[in-house]
Amino acid sequence: MSSTRTLIRGGLVITASDEIHADVLIEDGRIAALAAPGSGAAEGWTAGCTIDATGKYVIPGGVDAHTHMELPFGGTFASDTFGTGTRAAAWGGTTTIVDFAVQSRGRALREGLDAWFAKADGNCAIDYAFHMIMSDVTESTLKEMDLLVQEGVTSFKLFMAYPGVFYSDDGQILRAMQRASHNGGLIMMHAENGIAIDVLVEQALAADRTDPRYHGEVRKALLEAEATHRAIQLARVADAPLYVVHVSAEEALAELATARDKGLPVFGETCPQYLFLSTDNLAEPDFEGAKYVCSTPLRPVEHQAALWRGLRTNDLQVVSTDHCPFCFSGQKELGRGDFSKIPNGLPGVENRMDLLHQAVVEGKLSRRRWIEIACASPARMFGLYPRKGTIAPGADADVVIYDPLAEQTVSAETHHMNVDYSAYEGKRITGQVETVLSRGELVIDRREFTGMAGHGQYTPRATCQYLS
Repeated sequence: MSSTRTLIRGGLVITASDEIHADVLIEDGRIAALAAPGSGAAEGWTAGCTIDATGKYVIPGGVDAHTHMELPFGGTFASDTFGTGTRAAAWGGTTTIVDFAVQSRGRALREGLDAWFAKADGNCAIDYAFHMIMSDVTESTLKEMDLLVQEGVTSFKLFMAYPGVFYSDDGQILRAMQRASHNGGLIMMHAENGIAIDVLVEQALAADRTDPRYHGEVRKALLEAEATHRAIQLARVADAPLYVVHVSAEEALAELATARDKGLPVFGETCPQYLFLSTDNLAEPDFEGAKYVCSTPLRPVEHQAALWRGLRTNDLQVVSTDHCPFCFSGQKELGRGDFSKIPNGLPGVENRMDLLHQAVVEGKLSRRRWIEIACASPARMFGLYPRKGTIAPGADADVVIYDPLAEQTVSAETHHMNVDYSAYEGKRITGQVETVLSRGELVIDRREFTGMAGHGQYTPRATCQYLS
């Protein structure tokens, strides 16, 4: 049965905890064994496929715990389908995504979840799971939370922003947190004071401040920090854990750090756009700034140093993309003359692993921390570890052969996301994905896509593994 076995020889295996030169044996879609090259252990290994990883890194496939494929927003839809989006993820070395199913107001959670299953089923090139967006907290949806947790949908996203669309008030948030404290679910929070922001939007538009850069100016860092603080206090009252998504501002990060210093089960994620882009991009002329409209918004460049520090000190545990692409032509352009009508979101699912490796090259992160924030921590946070996020016997054989010396220039002309621009156009990066296996199957083979729609499987999740 050697045909179901794959042997990766000669690479440097990097996980969140170790860096070892080792040969990796894959059997029936799982990691079967690791052995030091030249040791007696690996001598008898045979396989139908042998991959030479000499001079390369052998790393776990990335886990992107925050994507929005086919998301309806502002009268349009995110431009990546589950087909195009998961293929692009694979090109970027990500082998698992956790996407957000959306509950419509007045409808059951189950109805929203089933709609997302239908979108994804048979279309994904890599494995996938779901969080649940709750846009209507009622007695019936609170009961549904218990059932979803039992089924492996163990995290629920609430919004303090977007009044009239996704917004929940403090009472609704408290009720959902209380329910999560009993059923083991994890509340994910979009922490921005949407009520106050809407006032500032109205005032800006009335004063004819309509350009994309005003999107960043009205969504003030202080209103992200205030909402983060409020979410933490509500979680304390409910005795519930809290995960704050897309942290962008130094002041919001300080709220998380204070809570964590008290030993509270409070977690935070940031995204590559906040680490590498800034309000300078939002201010690009000729409406080009619209390409960079997302919420939370890009911040002045000085916030970046605080976010990098937060990643090093573990006040931020995860880097996800919040991948939510809209084409500049015909979609972002909906907001010409009114920044509030620009669809919110950036493309990035293909760029995350490479951008974070660039941070390793520049000395901002260690190699093991790169794997921790991109693979292991998201897998643990959302109940996928050790099946995902590591290279160890018994884990799924989601493995990336990564060339740390290859050089590339990021461009919309060469990326695989279904969007007409790159947020990182022209950026030079050292390091590139060479080969990707998903559950032992070659998806990218030496920079050739060999995967297929439908290979990706839905993956039920356990509860957050940081909560004992």
